[in-house]
Amino acid sequence: MTDYSSNLMKNRFREYLPVAVDVESGGFNATTDAILEIAAVTLLMDDEGMLRTGKTLFHNIAPFAGANIDAAALEFTGIDPDNPLRGAIPEQEAFRDVFKLVRAEVKRHGCKRAILVGHNAHFDHGFVNAASERHNLKRNPFHPFSSFDTATLAGLAYGQTVLARACEAAGIEFAPKEAHSAGYDAMKTAELFCSIHNLWKRLRG
Repeated sequence: MTDYSSNLMKNRFREYLPVAVDVESGGFNATTDAILEIAAVTLLMDDEGMLRTGKTLFHNIAPFAGANIDAAALEFTGIDPDNPLRGAIPEQEAFRDVFKLVRAEVKRHGCKRAILVGHNAHFDHGFVNAASERHNLKRNPFHPFSSFDTATLAGLAYGQTVLARACEAAGIEFAPKEAHSAGYDAMKTAELFCSIHNLWKRLRG
């Protein structure tokens, strides 16, 4: 058995490569509010057609000039944008790095584009697209409007839409104290998507 099967992945998702993404922000408005963290987790498929997590990339991000940050959002995430230990990098640099990884994985699997996997994916997708447009980043690897939403999929598969509860129902370890970090939430979103996909695969035989 090989480490992964690029052909199975390509054929399973119509030449779109699923990549889990989580964004932590300073509010809900993708156009005006700061992106404070981003993480991406790529996926692999084995010769049996089962998904598992692959590479992970995480960045703390310095708010773009003029970005809005709501105090309520910071209280919710626990992020301190002014903490010098964050090692935050410019938003443009962070997204170039993420896009570079995703494009490489798309090529590796012989796919034509990536498709974003997110928990309440519309939120993360909106911020990714807004940052891409803000910095005029060429070759955004993600489909411009389609995505896989694990909140919806978990509601169908496990009867739960909250990430922590969906993971619990799926038998995935979840530490509430680690939640609302982009790195942690992206990994749990990826694991949840794999669990749902693999459950469907087993049920279909």
